[in-house]
Parts: sequence; structure tokens; C-alpha cells
Amino acid sequence: MKNTIFTGAAVAIITPMNDDGSINYDALGELIESQIANHTDAIVICGTTGEASTMTDEEHIECIRYAVKKTAGRIPVIAGTGSNDTKYAIDLSKEAEAAGVDGILLVTPYYNKTTQKGLVMHFTAIADAVNIPIVLYNIPGRTGVNMDVATVKKLAEHKNIVAIKEASGNISYVAKLIAECGDSIDVYSGNDDMVVPLMSLGGKGVISVASHVIPKQMHDMVQYCLDNNFAEATKLQIEYLDLINNLFIEVNPIPAKEAMNMIGFNAGPCRMPLCEMTDEHKEILKASLAKHGLI
Repeated sequence: MKNTIFTGAAVAIITPMNDDGSINYDALGELIESQIANHTDAIVICGTTGEASTMTDEEHIECIRYAVKKTAGRIPVIAGTGSNDTKYAIDLSKEAEAAGVDGILLVTPYYNKTTQKGLVMHFTAIADAVNIPIVLYNIPGRTGVNMDVATVKKLAEHKNIVAIKEASGNISYVAKLIAECGDSIDVYSGNDDMVVPLMSLGGKGVISVASHVIPKQMHDMVQYCLDNNFAEATKLQIEYLDLINNLFIEVNPIPAKEAMNMIGFNAGPCRMPLCEMTDEHKEILKASLAKHGLI
């Protein structure tokens, strides 16, 4: 069995912005401290939720460096360094490694897509270029590419490829993945509404959006699963299902940032082309937050 980067609930952390669209590092630091205080088990910086796709190279690296420095080894930091350009992903992954991250998150190539053979070549090239653990990221709804179980199994043979964030929403796929890959790769849920089902099959945790507003509850949900107390884990999964769903009422991270602003945290706006939520959706999200005593 390879070394596990983390077990539990990691937060796919937002990148707070100032009104002019620049990164609000003070707010990012406050958010990291709050997450650690509320038992979040790892920080994923510059992922989808962090709006990395709209960052300059300099911003991307600076955010990673800031998270590593602020976290100061208290919990692992995993940096999103994936791209649809293999060379660019290699360069960014090397920069993240030099910054001191505990691992990197690599999304499947988007837009230009690739074949399954191309996926193996792409991820292997990146894995060969670094000496830190890699989390693959399967999210076909965003990228248009789904990783076959056989592809993941092949990639899991690489010493640096240790985990996969699975966000296809297909529990049958997850079952096949865990059955085929066994102890060769850790599986994390990329869907907050599927934490308990995935962990009942042997998952190690979740990379969560909901952890922004319910960090302790997401940590506890996963810990109950790890303790084989699925009855209590299921209670939390069901209790917070409305909130989890409403955090995706519009494309992520629009609702996550709106929710943080509603509870009094200075998350700021999203960068275009992401835009402000509709008033109707704001009211739905606000009702969920109020229902659970968060506002």
C-alpha cells in the first residue's frame, strides 16, 4: 500500500477576491485558519473551486506558496496543477513541488480531450517529472473525459500516483474502481452528496465544497465512516443534503462564495465568466443556511 496523503475531509478551498478582482490573501489566510480550527483534514488550493482557471501563472504559484506557508505543516496542502497541456502541467507541478506542497491534484485534460492511451501518457509524464504524491481527478461533467477503470489501474502502478478524486457521480463506477484497484490507489469522493456511499465501498474521504460552511460536520461524517459507524454518518449525510445540493444550485464556486459572504466571511466576487447568482437562487441558498443555523 502506498502512503496516504490524508484521510478525512479536505476542503477544495475558494480563493477570496477583492472587489477589483485581485486575490484577497488576508481573507484566504483567515479561511485557512478557520478550516484548521474546525478540524478540516487537508487544504486543496487552486482547484476548480479556487478559480485556478482564471488565474495568471504568477497568481497560481503565489496562492500555492501562501497556502503552504500559512498552513505551516499543520495539515497537508494539495495543489491543483492540472492542465490540458502536458508541458504546462509539468512546469506548474514542479513549481508546486518547489513551494513545498504535500501533493498535487491533476484533472483530466479538458477541451482537446484525449484517448485513454493519451491519459496514461499525460499523467505518466507529469508523475515522472516530480517526486511528490499525485491525486488524479476524474470529473467528466466538466472535462468531457472519463477515465476508464483500466486506465486508473495502469496509472496506479506509478509510485507517485497514489489517489483519485472521483467526481463522476457514478457509484457503480466507484465500486468497479475500488474492486479493480484494491490497495493500489486511494479513492476520495469529489461529490459531497456521495460521501457515505463511496466510503462504504472503501473510500478514504472527501474533497469537499460543503466544508466551507460545515467543516466540522463534514469531518465528522467521514470520521464516522472511518470508525465504521455508518448509521451516524448517514444521519449527517441526510441532514445536510439540502445544503449540499444548494451549494451546487449554480455552477461551482458561485454558490460557495455566495454562501460564505452570507455567513459573514469576506469571500468577494467570482471572476468572469462566473457571475453573481440570480436573486431566486440566493433566496434558496439563504433558506438552507438559515435552516441549519448558519445565518
